[in-house]
Amino acid sequence: MNETLAHRAPSRRSVSADFGFQNIVGRSPAIAKALELAHRVADSPRTTVLLLGETGAGKELFARGIHYAGANSEQPFVPVNCAAIPETLLESELFGHERGAFTDARKRKSGLFELAGDGTLFLDEIHQMPLTLQPKLLRVLESRRVRLLGGTEELDINCRLIAAANPLLEQAVAAGTFREDLFYRLNVFTISLPPLRERHEDIALIARQYLAESVSEHGRVKVLSPDAMESLYTHRWPGNVRELRNVIERAAILSGDERTIRPEHLLIQRRSGASDVDFGGEIRIPRVGKSLAAVEREAIQIALRLTGGNRSAAARMLGISRPRLARKLRDVEQPLEGARA
Repeated sequence: MNETLAHRAPSRRSVSADFGFQNIVGRSPAIAKALELAHRVADSPRTTVLLLGETGAGKELFARGIHYAGANSEQPFVPVNCAAIPETLLESELFGHERGAFTDARKRKSGLFELAGDGTLFLDEIHQMPLTLQPKLLRVLESRRVRLLGGTEELDINCRLIAAANPLLEQAVAAGTFREDLFYRLNVFTISLPPLRERHEDIALIARQYLAESVSEHGRVKVLSPDAMESLYTHRWPGNVRELRNVIERAAILSGDERTIRPEHLLIQRRSGASDVDFGGEIRIPRVGKSLAAVEREAIQIALRLTGGNRSAAARMLGISRPRLARKLRDVEQPLEGARA
Protein backbone atom coordinates (compact mmCIF):
# COMPACT_ATOMS: atom_id res chain seq x y z
CA MET A 1 0.00 0.00 0.00
CA ASN A 2 1.42 3.41 -0.87
CA GLU A 3 1.92 6.16 1.70
CA THR A 4 -1.10 8.14 0.52
CA LEU A 5 -3.45 5.20 1.00
CA ALA A 6 -1.92 4.32 4.35
CA HIS A 7 -2.25 7.91 5.54
CA ARG A 8 -5.90 8.10 4.54
CA ALA A 9 -6.89 4.71 5.93
CA PRO A 10 -8.00 5.81 9.42
CA SER A 11 -10.55 8.31 8.18
CA ARG A 12 -11.82 5.85 5.59
CA ARG A 13 -12.21 3.15 8.22
CA SER A 14 -14.32 5.54 10.24
CA VAL A 15 -16.74 5.59 7.31
CA SER A 16 -17.11 1.81 7.30
CA ALA A 17 -14.84 -0.57 9.18
CA ASP A 18 -16.93 -3.45 7.87
CA PHE A 19 -16.11 -3.12 4.19
CA GLY A 20 -12.49 -1.97 3.87
CA PHE A 21 -9.65 -3.90 2.30
CA GLN A 22 -8.55 -4.95 5.79
CA ASN A 23 -11.41 -7.46 5.77
CA ILE A 24 -9.98 -9.32 2.77
CA VAL A 25 -7.85 -12.12 4.22
CA GLY A 26 -5.05 -13.73 2.28
CA ARG A 27 -1.33 -13.82 1.60
CA SER A 28 -1.25 -15.82 -1.62
CA PRO A 29 0.37 -14.18 -4.66
CA ALA A 30 -2.95 -14.30 -6.56
CA ILE A 31 -4.94 -12.39 -3.93
CA ALA A 32 -2.01 -10.02 -3.32
CA LYS A 33 -2.01 -9.06 -7.01
CA ALA A 34 -5.78 -8.48 -6.99
CA LEU A 35 -5.48 -6.29 -3.88
CA GLU A 36 -2.65 -4.28 -5.40
CA LEU A 37 -4.76 -3.52 -8.47
CA ALA A 38 -7.76 -2.64 -6.31
CA HIS A 39 -5.68 -0.19 -4.26
CA ARG A 40 -4.37 1.42 -7.44
CA VAL A 41 -7.80 2.06 -8.93
CA ALA A 42 -9.47 3.16 -5.68
CA ASP A 43 -8.29 6.77 -6.05
CA SER A 44 -9.61 7.06 -9.62
CA PRO A 45 -13.28 7.66 -8.79
CA ARG A 46 -14.47 7.83 -12.41
CA THR A 47 -12.68 4.75 -13.70
CA THR A 48 -14.97 1.84 -14.54
CA VAL A 49 -13.89 -1.41 -12.87
CA LEU A 50 -14.74 -4.93 -13.99
CA LEU A 51 -14.38 -7.68 -11.37
CA LEU A 52 -14.22 -11.23 -12.72
CA GLY A 53 -14.59 -14.16 -10.36
CA GLU A 54 -16.58 -17.24 -9.51
CA THR A 55 -19.56 -17.21 -7.17
CA GLY A 56 -18.44 -16.58 -3.61
CA ALA A 57 -14.96 -15.33 -4.57
CA GLY A 58 -15.52 -11.95 -2.91
CA LYS A 59 -16.46 -9.63 -5.78
CA GLU A 60 -18.76 -7.44 -3.69
CA LEU A 61 -16.20 -7.29 -0.88
CA PHE A 62 -13.64 -6.00 -3.38
CA ALA A 63 -16.14 -3.53 -4.82
CA ARG A 64 -16.86 -2.12 -1.38
CA GLY A 65 -13.15 -2.03 -0.58
CA ILE A 66 -12.46 0.03 -3.71
CA HIS A 67 -15.27 2.41 -2.84
CA TYR A 68 -14.34 2.92 0.82
CA ALA A 69 -10.63 3.34 0.02
CA GLY A 70 -11.38 6.03 -2.54
CA ALA A 71 -11.78 9.78 -2.40
CA ASN A 72 -15.59 9.51 -2.48
CA SER A 73 -15.93 7.01 0.36
CA GLU A 74 -18.51 9.14 2.16
CA GLN A 75 -20.78 9.04 -0.88
CA PRO A 76 -23.32 6.21 -1.41
CA PHE A 77 -22.38 2.67 -2.34
CA VAL A 78 -25.36 1.28 -4.25
CA PRO A 79 -25.32 -2.47 -5.02
CA VAL A 80 -27.75 -4.22 -7.36
CA ASN A 81 -27.82 -7.83 -8.54
CA CYS A 82 -28.80 -7.90 -12.21
CA ALA A 83 -29.92 -11.53 -11.95
CA ALA A 84 -32.19 -10.96 -8.94
CA ILE A 85 -34.49 -8.31 -10.46
CA PRO A 86 -37.05 -9.27 -13.13
CA GLU A 87 -36.32 -7.87 -16.57
CA THR A 88 -39.53 -5.83 -16.50
CA LEU A 89 -38.35 -3.98 -13.38
CA LEU A 90 -34.60 -3.73 -13.91
CA GLU A 91 -34.77 -0.87 -16.42
CA SER A 92 -36.85 1.26 -14.06
CA GLU A 93 -34.59 0.38 -11.11
CA LEU A 94 -31.44 1.43 -12.93
CA PHE A 95 -32.61 4.47 -14.84
CA GLY A 96 -35.70 5.63 -12.91
CA HIS A 97 -39.01 6.77 -14.36
CA GLU A 98 -41.27 9.79 -14.57
CA ARG A 99 -44.82 9.82 -13.30
CA GLY A 100 -47.12 8.19 -15.84
CA ALA A 101 -44.30 6.41 -17.70
CA PHE A 102 -46.29 3.19 -17.36
CA THR A 103 -49.42 1.94 -15.64
CA ASP A 104 -48.12 1.77 -12.07
CA ALA A 105 -45.84 4.81 -12.29
CA ARG A 106 -47.81 7.04 -9.91
CA LYS A 107 -44.88 9.31 -9.07
CA ARG A 108 -41.37 10.10 -10.20
CA LYS A 109 -38.77 7.57 -9.12
CA SER A 110 -35.03 8.17 -9.14
CA GLY A 111 -32.95 5.40 -10.67
CA LEU A 112 -29.92 3.81 -9.05
CA PHE A 113 -27.53 5.76 -11.28
CA GLU A 114 -29.02 8.96 -9.90
CA LEU A 115 -29.16 7.70 -6.31
CA ALA A 116 -25.48 6.74 -6.39
CA GLY A 117 -24.62 10.44 -6.70
CA ASP A 118 -20.85 10.91 -6.55
CA GLY A 119 -20.42 7.43 -5.08
CA THR A 120 -20.37 3.96 -6.61
CA LEU A 121 -22.97 1.88 -8.45
CA PHE A 122 -22.11 -1.82 -8.21
CA LEU A 123 -23.73 -4.02 -10.87
CA ASP A 124 -23.29 -7.62 -9.79
CA GLU A 125 -23.96 -10.54 -12.16
CA ILE A 126 -23.87 -8.10 -15.08
CA HIS A 127 -23.54 -11.03 -17.48
CA GLN A 128 -27.19 -11.77 -16.59
CA MET A 129 -28.39 -8.34 -17.76
CA PRO A 130 -31.01 -8.79 -20.52
CA LEU A 131 -29.78 -8.05 -24.03
CA THR A 132 -32.57 -5.50 -24.44
CA LEU A 133 -31.09 -3.31 -21.68
CA GLN A 134 -27.44 -3.60 -22.64
CA PRO A 135 -27.54 -0.89 -25.38
CA LYS A 136 -29.07 1.61 -22.95
CA LEU A 137 -26.42 0.86 -20.33
CA LEU A 138 -23.73 1.31 -22.99
CA ARG A 139 -25.14 4.70 -23.94
CA VAL A 140 -25.22 5.84 -20.31
CA LEU A 141 -21.60 4.81 -19.80
CA GLU A 142 -20.47 6.58 -22.96
CA SER A 143 -22.44 9.81 -22.48
CA ARG A 144 -22.37 9.94 -18.67
CA ARG A 145 -26.01 10.97 -18.89
CA VAL A 146 -29.24 9.12 -18.11
CA ARG A 147 -32.84 9.71 -19.19
CA LEU A 148 -35.66 8.52 -16.94
CA LEU A 149 -38.30 6.29 -18.52
CA GLY A 150 -41.04 8.52 -19.87
CA GLY A 151 -38.84 11.60 -19.55
CA THR A 152 -37.41 14.02 -22.09
CA GLU A 153 -34.51 15.55 -20.17
CA GLU A 154 -31.21 13.87 -19.45
CA LEU A 155 -29.42 13.97 -16.11
CA ASP A 156 -25.67 14.06 -15.65
CA ILE A 157 -24.32 11.12 -13.67
CA ASN A 158 -21.15 11.30 -11.62
CA CYS A 159 -20.91 7.87 -9.99
CA ARG A 160 -18.25 5.26 -10.58
CA LEU A 161 -19.47 1.99 -12.07
CA ILE A 162 -18.09 -1.28 -10.77
CA ALA A 163 -19.41 -4.34 -12.59
CA ALA A 164 -18.95 -7.97 -11.60
CA ALA A 165 -19.31 -11.12 -13.65
CA ASN A 166 -18.16 -14.72 -13.69
CA PRO A 167 -14.95 -15.56 -15.57
CA LEU A 168 -16.97 -16.81 -18.56
CA LEU A 169 -17.99 -13.30 -19.63
CA GLU A 170 -15.91 -13.44 -22.82
CA GLN A 171 -17.59 -16.72 -23.69
CA ALA A 172 -20.95 -14.98 -23.27
CA VAL A 173 -19.73 -12.36 -25.75
CA ALA A 174 -18.72 -15.09 -28.20
CA ALA A 175 -22.12 -16.78 -27.73
CA GLY A 176 -23.96 -13.54 -28.43
CA THR A 177 -25.63 -13.29 -25.01
CA PHE A 178 -23.55 -10.25 -24.03
CA ARG A 179 -22.79 -7.33 -26.31
CA GLU A 180 -19.20 -7.06 -27.44
CA ASP A 181 -19.23 -3.25 -27.44
CA LEU A 182 -20.53 -3.19 -23.86
CA PHE A 183 -17.88 -5.69 -22.80
CA TYR A 184 -15.10 -3.46 -24.16
CA ARG A 185 -16.67 -0.41 -22.50
CA LEU A 186 -16.66 -2.21 -19.14
CA ASN A 187 -13.22 -3.69 -19.65
CA VAL A 188 -11.37 -0.51 -18.63
CA PHE A 189 -9.72 -1.76 -15.45
CA THR A 190 -10.24 -5.48 -14.93
CA ILE A 191 -9.39 -7.35 -11.75
CA SER A 192 -9.56 -11.14 -11.79
CA LEU A 193 -10.30 -12.65 -8.38
CA PRO A 194 -8.78 -16.09 -7.88
CA PRO A 195 -10.97 -19.00 -6.76
CA LEU A 196 -10.21 -20.40 -3.32
CA ARG A 197 -8.80 -23.63 -4.81
CA GLU A 198 -5.98 -21.50 -6.27
CA ARG A 199 -5.32 -19.85 -2.89
CA HIS A 200 -4.25 -22.98 -1.03
CA GLU A 201 -2.11 -21.07 1.46
CA ASP A 202 -5.02 -18.80 2.39
CA ILE A 203 -7.45 -21.54 3.44
CA ALA A 204 -6.08 -21.86 7.00
CA LEU A 205 -5.96 -18.07 7.46
CA ILE A 206 -9.56 -17.62 6.38
CA ALA A 207 -10.83 -20.61 8.36
CA ARG A 208 -9.17 -19.37 11.55
CA GLN A 209 -10.58 -15.90 11.07
CA TYR A 210 -14.09 -17.29 10.82
CA LEU A 211 -13.43 -19.47 13.87
CA ALA A 212 -12.38 -16.34 15.77
CA GLU A 213 -15.63 -14.67 14.72
CA SER A 214 -17.58 -17.66 16.01
CA VAL A 215 -16.03 -17.16 19.46
CA SER A 216 -17.69 -13.76 19.83
CA GLU A 217 -20.98 -15.18 18.60
CA HIS A 218 -21.08 -18.53 20.43
CA GLY A 219 -18.66 -17.84 23.29
CA ARG A 220 -16.58 -20.99 22.71
CA VAL A 221 -12.96 -21.14 21.56
CA LYS A 222 -12.50 -23.67 18.75
CA VAL A 223 -9.51 -25.19 16.99
CA LEU A 224 -9.31 -27.33 13.87
CA SER A 225 -7.80 -30.80 14.16
CA PRO A 226 -5.05 -31.73 11.67
CA ASP A 227 -7.48 -34.11 9.91
CA ALA A 228 -10.10 -31.37 9.67
CA MET A 229 -7.54 -28.99 8.21
CA GLU A 230 -6.54 -31.63 5.68
CA SER A 231 -10.20 -31.95 4.67
CA LEU A 232 -10.32 -28.21 4.08
CA TYR A 233 -7.17 -28.35 1.96
CA THR A 234 -8.42 -31.19 -0.26
CA HIS A 235 -11.94 -29.83 -0.82
CA ARG A 236 -12.50 -28.15 -4.20
CA TRP A 237 -14.56 -25.21 -2.82
CA PRO A 238 -17.00 -24.63 -5.69
CA GLY A 239 -18.64 -21.95 -3.53
CA ASN A 240 -15.25 -20.37 -2.71
CA VAL A 241 -14.80 -18.16 0.39
CA ARG A 242 -18.55 -17.95 0.98
CA GLU A 243 -18.75 -21.74 1.15
CA LEU A 244 -15.78 -21.92 3.54
CA ARG A 245 -17.45 -19.42 5.86
CA ASN A 246 -20.65 -21.49 5.91
CA VAL A 247 -18.70 -24.70 6.56
CA ILE A 248 -16.84 -23.17 9.53
CA GLU A 249 -19.98 -21.62 11.00
CA ARG A 250 -21.82 -24.94 10.75
CA ALA A 251 -18.89 -26.87 12.21
CA ALA A 252 -18.67 -24.50 15.19
CA ILE A 253 -22.29 -25.28 15.97
CA LEU A 254 -22.13 -29.04 15.33
CA SER A 255 -19.05 -29.47 17.52
CA GLY A 256 -21.09 -28.29 20.49
CA ASP A 257 -19.09 -28.11 23.70
CA GLU A 258 -16.07 -29.81 22.14
CA ARG A 259 -13.08 -27.55 21.68
CA THR A 260 -11.73 -29.40 18.65
CA ILE A 261 -13.46 -29.42 15.27
CA ARG A 262 -13.02 -32.76 13.52
CA PRO A 263 -13.70 -33.77 9.88
CA GLU A 264 -17.17 -35.10 10.69
CA HIS A 265 -18.20 -31.63 11.88
CA LEU A 266 -17.32 -30.08 8.52
CA LEU A 267 -19.80 -32.11 6.47
CA ILE A 268 -17.63 -31.98 3.35
CA GLN A 269 -16.27 -34.94 1.45
CA ARG A 270 -12.55 -35.45 1.14
CA ARG A 271 -11.47 -35.84 -2.47
CA SER A 272 -8.66 -37.76 -4.07
CA GLY A 273 -7.18 -34.60 -5.54
CA ALA A 274 -8.75 -34.80 -8.98
CA SER A 275 -9.17 -31.34 -10.38
CA ASP A 276 -12.31 -32.00 -12.40
CA VAL A 277 -15.57 -33.87 -11.96
CA ASP A 278 -15.63 -37.30 -13.54
CA PHE A 279 -18.80 -37.41 -15.59
CA GLY A 280 -18.57 -41.15 -16.07
CA GLY A 281 -18.97 -40.65 -19.81
CA GLU A 282 -19.48 -37.72 -22.15
CA ILE A 283 -22.08 -35.93 -24.21
CA ARG A 284 -22.07 -37.58 -27.63
CA ILE A 285 -23.10 -35.96 -30.90
CA PRO A 286 -24.16 -38.49 -33.57
CA ARG A 287 -23.26 -38.11 -37.25
CA VAL A 288 -26.82 -37.06 -38.04
CA GLY A 289 -26.34 -34.20 -35.62
CA LYS A 290 -27.93 -33.04 -32.39
CA SER A 291 -29.49 -29.68 -31.61
CA LEU A 292 -27.67 -27.28 -29.31
CA ALA A 293 -30.76 -27.29 -27.08
CA ALA A 294 -30.49 -31.07 -26.73
CA VAL A 295 -26.79 -30.83 -25.84
CA GLU A 296 -27.57 -28.15 -23.28
CA ARG A 297 -30.40 -30.22 -21.83
CA GLU A 298 -28.10 -33.23 -21.49
CA ALA A 299 -25.43 -31.12 -19.76
CA ILE A 300 -28.02 -29.85 -17.28
CA GLN A 301 -29.19 -33.40 -16.61
CA ILE A 302 -25.63 -34.51 -15.90
CA ALA A 303 -24.98 -31.57 -13.57
CA LEU A 304 -28.21 -32.20 -11.67
CA ARG A 305 -27.41 -35.89 -11.33
CA LEU A 306 -23.89 -35.19 -10.06
CA THR A 307 -25.17 -32.67 -7.51
CA GLY A 308 -28.06 -34.80 -6.29
CA GLY A 309 -30.57 -32.37 -7.78
CA ASN A 310 -29.13 -29.32 -6.03
CA ARG A 311 -29.82 -26.47 -8.45
CA SER A 312 -27.38 -24.01 -6.87
CA ALA A 313 -24.50 -26.50 -7.09
CA ALA A 314 -25.52 -27.51 -10.63
CA ALA A 315 -25.57 -23.87 -11.73
CA ARG A 316 -22.06 -23.36 -10.34
CA MET A 317 -20.88 -26.47 -12.16
CA LEU A 318 -22.32 -25.15 -15.44
CA GLY A 319 -20.94 -21.64 -14.92
CA ILE A 320 -24.34 -19.93 -14.89
CA SER A 321 -26.45 -18.29 -12.21
CA ARG A 322 -29.18 -20.17 -10.36
CA PRO A 323 -31.94 -17.88 -11.80
CA ARG A 324 -30.69 -18.62 -15.31
CA LEU A 325 -30.74 -22.37 -14.63
CA ALA A 326 -34.27 -22.00 -13.27
CA ARG A 327 -35.33 -20.25 -16.48
CA LYS A 328 -33.82 -23.03 -18.57
CA LEU A 329 -35.67 -25.62 -16.50
CA ARG A 330 -38.93 -23.75 -17.09
CA ASP A 331 -38.28 -23.60 -20.82
CA VAL A 332 -38.25 -27.37 -21.31
CA GLU A 333 -41.54 -29.21 -21.75
CA GLN A 334 -40.90 -31.83 -19.07
CA PRO A 335 -39.03 -31.38 -15.77
CA LEU A 336 -35.47 -32.58 -16.08
CA GLU A 337 -34.59 -35.78 -14.30
CA GLY A 338 -33.31 -35.28 -10.76
CA ALA A 339 -34.18 -31.58 -10.44
CA ARG A 340 -35.53 -30.33 -7.17
CA ALA A 341 -36.40 -26.85 -5.99
